[in-house]
Amino acid sequence: MDSDQLLNTHALSVERIMHTGLLSCGPDTPLCEAASRMSQRRCSAILVVEEGRTLGIWTERDSLALDFADPESLRRPVGEVMSRPVVTIDRGVSVGEVAARFAQLGYRHLLVVDDDERPLGMVSQSDVALNQGLEPYLRLREVKGAMRRSPVVLPSALGLAEAARWMRDAGAEAAVVEDDSRSLGILTERDLVRFVARHPGSMSVGELASRPLLTIGADEPLIRARDALVGEGVRHLAVVDEAGGVSGLLGFQDLLSGVEHGYLQDLREALEARDRALAESRESLQLAERVIDASLEGIIITDPQTRIRFVNPAFTHMTGYSLEEVVGRTPAVLSSGRHDAVFYRDMWDTLQQGGFWRGEIWNRRKSGELYLELLTISAIRDERGEVTHYAALFTDITHIRENEERVRHLAYYDPLTGLPNRRLLDDRLALAIRHAHRQGRRLAVLFLDLDHFKQVNDSLGHAVGDELLVRLTERLQHHLREDDTLARLGGDEFIVLLPDVKEVDEVTRVARRLIEATSAPFELGTQRFRVGCSLGISLYPDDGDTPERLVKRADAAMYRAKEEGRNTYRLYRAEMHVEDHQHLALETALRNTAETGEGLDVHYQPLIDRDSGEVKGAEALLRWHAPGLGEVSPGDFIPLAERSGLILPLGRRLMQLVAGQLQAWREAGLTPPRVAINLSARQFWQADLVDEVRRLYEAHGLPPGQIGFELTESTLIDQHQQAVATLAALRDLGCHIAIDDFGTGYSSLSYLQELPVTTLKIDRSFIRGLGESRGSGAILAAVTGLARELGLRVVAEGVETEAQLEALAAYHVTLIQGFLTGRPVPGATFRERYLDRTTA
Repeated sequence: MDSDQLLNTHALSVERIMHTGLLSCGPDTPLCEAASRMSQRRCSAILVVEEGRTLGIWTERDSLALDFADPESLRRPVGEVMSRPVVTIDRGVSVGEVAARFAQLGYRHLLVVDDDERPLGMVSQSDVALNQGLEPYLRLREVKGAMRRSPVVLPSALGLAEAARWMRDAGAEAAVVEDDSRSLGILTERDLVRFVARHPGSMSVGELASRPLLTIGADEPLIRARDALVGEGVRHLAVVDEAGGVSGLLGFQDLLSGVEHGYLQDLREALEARDRALAESRESLQLAERVIDASLEGIIITDPQTRIRFVNPAFTHMTGYSLEEVVGRTPAVLSSGRHDAVFYRDMWDTLQQGGFWRGEIWNRRKSGELYLELLTISAIRDERGEVTHYAALFTDITHIRENEERVRHLAYYDPLTGLPNRRLLDDRLALAIRHAHRQGRRLAVLFLDLDHFKQVNDSLGHAVGDELLVRLTERLQHHLREDDTLARLGGDEFIVLLPDVKEVDEVTRVARRLIEATSAPFELGTQRFRVGCSLGISLYPDDGDTPERLVKRADAAMYRAKEEGRNTYRLYRAEMHVEDHQHLALETALRNTAETGEGLDVHYQPLIDRDSGEVKGAEALLRWHAPGLGEVSPGDFIPLAERSGLILPLGRRLMQLVAGQLQAWREAGLTPPRVAINLSARQFWQADLVDEVRRLYEAHGLPPGQIGFELTESTLIDQHQQAVATLAALRDLGCHIAIDDFGTGYSSLSYLQELPVTTLKIDRSFIRGLGESRGSGAILAAVTGLARELGLRVVAEGVETEAQLEALAAYHVTLIQGFLTGRPVPGATFRERYLDRTTA
């Protein structure tokens, strides 16, 4: 084991591994509430603070002292059961010192503070175990050498109070729970905290224990135990012997136990061996000089001030500097400029503390060429322990690293295209599956195979075939996101990994782009030709939860694409393929409608004055009767238009239809009310929106303000400063501007006084809750009061009952919109019901 690994670990500051975002509560907080916060955050401790002062700490360990037989004791104030004082540690302390402090005090948590004793974060034994750089130690030690033997074993029927006493008396963090059928579980301090958080009443350890009991063999290396603890997200493993019986328990605390001694012993042995070698060299100076001169490693000897006193011939050979050129100078003469001051400061601190440093460093030859060296620096001390010299040995490893990188690249990348190969793809796919599982998201695997690629090789030669694959790779990568992975399995087979997929149509759009990119003509030399591809799609978790299954099922879908015509794609699941075809048909029909306007109609829903009952406005709502598909709900085609980019042409057609209808009504001698049109974010942020509206008014002879607009909060809130100019220009045209669905987003009150809006539309969810929820009434009162002070009109959306209308009388509500006062109707019906009657 290299002794420098301990020094490097000790040089790591605790500030680098501590947990920020401290969990805290007041001293009067009920214990069950504090435990609930710990369970939700999966924290092992909570600070008790009052007026900015840290009073104490309550940890999972402290749960063993509770009286679980008395439910009321679980509701005591946390200040009565907390531990005090809280042991603190300076943020500059190294990880090695933290480990020693844990061993000395027997604690499992330390509060990290700054120079003014203000809390910065918390560090636990688990943090040290994960960040102390123990891998070499853990690989060499076996589980049986670190486990706690004779674990506490509790019968499943035992009460929690008795179980806690057993664990407390034994000093155990966890206990094995065994029922009558010899089925095993584990009871931990975290389980007790979880019980306190729920305080469900009396419970046996068998009901509370976690199952199944995760195990590891006694002869396994500790590194495998550490990986299992981290991978499974647990703190303890049961250690089983060859007969399958539980012989011990192993946790993070056990991983730390004995580490410091083992590391220090290795370091001491290395330094003692170095001291013996130097002592022998003094006794045999002539022999040592010959060895140094003949050494293939570069050697530098400096004085305590790091001024060079001696270099050997290998140094001159590797750097180009002779002894005469560097004597009296410091090794900084070789500095490459690649390492910052922090790197050299950490190196010097480690050397000062332990007398030894080892690592890789970039230096520069006299010719200016950079090279990578493996450098070992040792402090040489006299009989009094004072440093008399520093000895540095280094080897040029530039070519070794380059060769290793080439070997690694060959192992994980396709030599022709430079794409990841099957091995690297499996690693990335496995990682993506774990990430998708944690985030509750989908991912997609696309299996792409060229159609008739063998004919290219046979007719044009393998060199042209290889060039085709390289050019195809460039095309495919151009149509993928930065986080996507394109891999080559071999021959003309490729795999595309699409992580973080929300909807299936995202995947099918990518598939169509890849097929189009592959089908475009290739020009290779004098040859111009086309190839196609067949593509299969599988989805996680719908079609599989392992890399092998996802690739296999994408492959099966690809072969179905070949059987059904080639140069197309298929999803693995037939029902998803049908759904995708339906979605594609709907999108195709919508594109045709956006070009021709066929099937589009506008319905108008009146806005009624609450007090007079007069029609004061209307909202224009787009309706679509798709040829061959029938009536399509706005909830289906509006989101589709947003995703496909068709919202802009559809929005223009809606404005043209509304303006034409208003012009027709006015020419018939009617006086139509103001009509509001909904604008999507993409429509609003068009650079020519105001000019387009101005031209619309002029083309149809509409008076100022005849057409207004509604926008959602999300359209304006992120860039409301930039929106002011556009809204002001629309107001200059007389347009009323309403904020739709107000209160359902992250409402910012500050922008209401800055944006030139005229109306707030209260979302129907608050109207529906009137009389049923105090919250709805309170929100309605606050919003309407604010609107009155700002001089804004308020529209209540979704009014459906007389009771809701009567309840709105208590608030500053100007207009009513809903099924009670009028449903959305076609233009002709709207004229008959509301305009002809008004004119008459």
